[in-house]
Amino acid sequence: MRQIAEFISVLARALFAGAAVYINLVEHPARMECGVEIAATEFAPSYHRATIMQASLAAVGLVSSIAAWLSGATFWWLIAGLLLGSVIPFTLIVILPTNKQLLSPFWTDDQPKRSSYSHGGASCSREKRPQWCGARFIP
Repeated sequence: MRQIAEFISVLARALFAGAAVYINLVEHPARMECGVEIAATEFAPSYHRATIMQASLAAVGLVSSIAAWLSGATFWWLIAGLLLGSVIPFTLIVILPTNKQLLSPFWTDDQPKRSSYSHGGASCSREKRPQWCGARFIP
């Protein structure tokens, strides 16, 4: 049971980190090269798909890390799971308000959308935790 939980936990963390790296290094820069208007238009469908995938991976990583810890794994499995799981409330509290603005169809001025969309600092801090958690437990 412990090995299965550990495997699922590492897999979920690695997939989450891989998706986060892809979004930051490939998808977002490619969108911005197309211009803000196209980038903001393409953001909505991409955001909805990424939300489902990354929230599911964070939840699976959290639950499987806790299961591994309860099955006898070291305390670090619990810490890693909690770090990964912390992206869920962080996203809801810090990132969701900006994303709601980007998804709103009632923009009257281009500038707030441009400054909101081009700011990626908050998402970078969210994505460094799973990368560390994934790297910590790969033998």
